[in-house]
This record gives sequence, C-alpha cells and structure tokens, in this order.
Amino acid sequence: MYYLAAYLLKVILSLFGRIKVFQKEKLPQTDGYIIACTHTGWVDILWLGVSLLPIKVHYMAKKELFQSGPLKWLMEKLNAFPVDRDNPGPSTIKVPRKLLKDGKVIGIFPSGTRTTNQVPLKRGAVTIAAYSKAPIVPAAYTGPNNFKELFKFKKPKIIFGDPIYLSEDIPRKEAMDEMMKVMNEELYALQSTIEEK
Repeated sequence: MYYLAAYLLKVILSLFGRIKVFQKEKLPQTDGYIIACTHTGWVDILWLGVSLLPIKVHYMAKKELFQSGPLKWLMEKLNAFPVDRDNPGPSTIKVPRKLLKDGKVIGIFPSGTRTTNQVPLKRGAVTIAAYSKAPIVPAAYTGPNNFKELFKFKKPKIIFGDPIYLSEDIPRKEAMDEMMKVMNEELYALQSTIEEK
C-alpha cells in the first residue's frame, strides 16, 4: 500500500513540476535515522516521502488525524503513527525507538506545525535520537505548500544536511541541548541554501 500510494503521488505531483533533490548522498546508508524537516504546508510532507523513495518514511503525526475511521486507516497504511503533542509521555518515544532499532526512517517536523516563521523547535526529534542513539538528518524544503501554489507550478526543492549525532563525551542533558542547537542552526542554514538554488 505504501509504495502504491507513494509512486502514485510521485506521478501526480510531478505533473506540477519535478522535485529537485540536493545532497541525498548525505543520508546514512545503514541503520535507522530521523529526518527533521522544515514544515510550511501539507505538500512538503508528500514531497519528503517521494524524495526518499524507495526508502519508506514513518511519520510521527498528531493523534487528531487518527480519530476518524477512514483517515486513521489511510494514515496507518502510509506508515504514520500517532503522538499526543499536548501531553507527551514515555509512550511517545516507544514506537519510534522500536522503528529506529529495526533500521527504519522516522520523519519529524520539529516546528510541530506548519509555519513560515522561525518558531522555537520542539525537542521530540532530539529526545528520540538521544534515547535511540540514532542520528538526525536535517532537511529543508521550498516549493508549493497547498493546492493553489501547486497550480502555479512553483518549483519544489529539498536539500539534506549532514547527519547530527549525539555527543557521548558530555552528560546526556548537555549533549541533547547541544544537538538541539546544532539541529536548529542546520535547518535554518539549509533553508537559506535551498532558497538560493
């Protein structure tokens, strides 16, 4: 179901303009990792998944999307899993930790919501990375964000950065703070780079 939906989406989205992918060679070739991507609309979610094919992305999504029967079924078929953004608990990282242990790729949007502004990033990606000992690959997207912009044939582009690893030389809390700082800097640097390409 995932591949059928993903390749169908690729065909449909490509009618509005093929995506240009930069620095895909930076993606780790072994073990699981987290993709932390900028988030400005619902189209970037689709293009991120398409740009990584044939790799499957397991998206962390707000639990509200799983409340309706048909949408819940679709989200699960597309490898998404729910998270309670208002009351995150230990169970929040249980699913992604298992997926990463199995060598899967987790897709997270650290801004937590669609935004065009530089908002403070949420710590979910860093927390999961720290407890899973998995790297975070920063990514930035520019292009159409909605149906209206798709029909303007705005060119979609995505860029990947170097994997960020948790330092093992300092206490975990300090290492997580440092990882958060680096991820934040890398995301904004990549966003500036992709906008100039």
